[in-house]
Amino acid sequence: MTEQPTSFERPQTGPDPADPRGALLRASTPPPGALPAQARAGETPAPGPDMTTPQPGSDPEHSQPTVAAEPDTHRPRPVPELPDTIPAQGGGDSAAGERRTGQGVQPGRPTPMRRDGDRLRFVGAATRRIARGIDLDEIVMGLCRATVPTFSDAILVYLRDPLPVGDERPTGPLVLRLRRTDRIPEERDTEGGFVSPALQPEPTELTELSAVTAELCEVRAGGALAEVLRGVRPVFTDSPAARAALPELLGEGGELIVPAGQRAILAPLRGRRRVIGAALFLRRPDRIAFEPDDLLVAAQLATHSALGIDKAVLYGREAYIADELQRTMLPETLPRPTGVRLASRYLPAAETARVGGDWYDAIPLPGSRVALVVGDVMGHSMTSAAIMGQLRTTAQTLAGLDLPPQEVLHHLDEQAQRLGTDRMATCLYAVYDPVSHRITIANAGHPPPVLLHLGGRAEVLRVPPGAPIGVGGVDFEAVELDAPAGATLLLYTDGLVESRLRDVWTGIEQLREKLAATAQLTGPDHPPPLEALCDEVLDMLGPGDRDDDIALLAARFDGIAPSDVAYWFLEPEDAAPGRARRLARRALSRWGMEEMSDSVELLVSEVVTNAVRYASRPVTLRLLRTDVLRCEVGDDVPQLPRLRQARATDEGGRGLYLVNRLARRWGATRLSTGKVVWFELNRGG
Repeated sequence: MTEQPTSFERPQTGPDPADPRGALLRASTPPPGALPAQARAGETPAPGPDMTTPQPGSDPEHSQPTVAAEPDTHRPRPVPELPDTIPAQGGGDSAAGERRTGQGVQPGRPTPMRRDGDRLRFVGAATRRIARGIDLDEIVMGLCRATVPTFSDAILVYLRDPLPVGDERPTGPLVLRLRRTDRIPEERDTEGGFVSPALQPEPTELTELSAVTAELCEVRAGGALAEVLRGVRPVFTDSPAARAALPELLGEGGELIVPAGQRAILAPLRGRRRVIGAALFLRRPDRIAFEPDDLLVAAQLATHSALGIDKAVLYGREAYIADELQRTMLPETLPRPTGVRLASRYLPAAETARVGGDWYDAIPLPGSRVALVVGDVMGHSMTSAAIMGQLRTTAQTLAGLDLPPQEVLHHLDEQAQRLGTDRMATCLYAVYDPVSHRITIANAGHPPPVLLHLGGRAEVLRVPPGAPIGVGGVDFEAVELDAPAGATLLLYTDGLVESRLRDVWTGIEQLREKLAATAQLTGPDHPPPLEALCDEVLDMLGPGDRDDDIALLAARFDGIAPSDVAYWFLEPEDAAPGRARRLARRALSRWGMEEMSDSVELLVSEVVTNAVRYASRPVTLRLLRTDVLRCEVGDDVPQLPRLRQARATDEGGRGLYLVNRLARRWGATRLSTGKVVWFELNRGG
């Protein structure tokens, strides 16, 4: 069967006057747009006097040659399996058909299936088409396209709302929603061409099926529709039970579209545990009625569709869980630390396996530094994703302690061994300092990063390879390298550079060449845009290069100029707060920010006073001028300050309250040597 371009899904914004689908099927006279007879699948009749040739300009989708009646003796013929073709109705003795039904078959109409072989071929092709769908819409569309026009002239598919998933026990009443309708287009003539506007029916005779039927139907307990659905088996709508159920299903006046006689079948859709919907198959009054054997066909179609819908709902739930798991495992948004810009990409190994063991992260550190992390757990399954989540959480905790990169990898190695003996992963951990324009990198068996300089030169950084995380008993080594302003550091997983078609070092060289070529497009003085650079890097992947997940993290080093930094050491004595106020005032005067002096001096005095009260070593004071003014005060006391409401009789405890009210942001971070308390103010206020 050739697919009919007449399907539409709910909800519809309104009927399209140029596409009058869904005409009332109860018309007493044949509509002018009749479908031609279709030849039996697998037969190619030779031209002869009994075969009509399609007229020029006819539609090839709906114009089929008329096959002459065959003798009573039929010879079995092979039926080719066409993936998108449903065997057509026809091929039987027309005279015998007239004797069985009591009426003749009009030329140009699909004839009913006469033999069991026709039905078997149709059911086989239809169920294959339905089974190809992987989601709910594909399966419902497959049912509609498989049955119209070969088995019926129109179909209405109702599904439970909401659809239960797996073993879920539905709550509330059974509600059916009209999910999809399909029908033969009414505007085609018997030759396959379009009817001229003058010969088209009146607009009042054409109406959308979805417009004359109710969209929602609540099945009343103990009602006629509930009894039909409980029976599971398809029934003709001229039976008393089905005739009483139609008004409840179709709504007020909706039963008028159902022709009289055995020209409509109501088939419940039952999944593995419960009824999940219903399908209504309709034939026009001018077409031969359904036969009792057609109930078996409808039962097969309903069964395969219902089981497929059950599987699609389960698949949709699993895909949702996988998406949510991956979304929570990876950072939802990247931070915006001072002196560095970030961009990232993540691609799963396949659409059907949306989670994996690759991850990336960017963690702000004290002193305006930022930790850049990328890792890869062995495999790309749910287990790998769970292990990845635990390692990523561990890395964030270790970064919060401000440990050196090699120590972070050492503790990650211990954590992987606690998770299991076969929990292997690679990881690269780097810390960028925008003030010193330096980056410290430690590697655990991960591909080396690539640094793209401002002039367009791409360099593969020489870092010790190290052993993968989970091996145990291995020391990790860190190296400190220059990170010039305007340079871009690219961290990635091996899925970007390694595949069945190339080894990892060949892929790294291709990546380096791709970065250099991209940088040439913007000239030596302007680095390429960060987001566009990530897209260009992913474009280097060929059709056979997606064997593994891909995580990509790009960092553009802007740095902080030395002229925008002021740094002092203060002795822990009573005079320290006054000296801190004077130093801050001078720095603001030098930067032309005198209007901020009052606020900065007040907050600096409060934070320094709290630091020198408990410190035993010199206190550090640093001011950073970027898009905001940032102040950092460090001491050797690890206890973090807590904001609390001071009582009226307290002499202290109001310093952090002032910081919280006046500062744009503030916070405290514990270090291996103490802590840092910082706050930020908007420039100009």
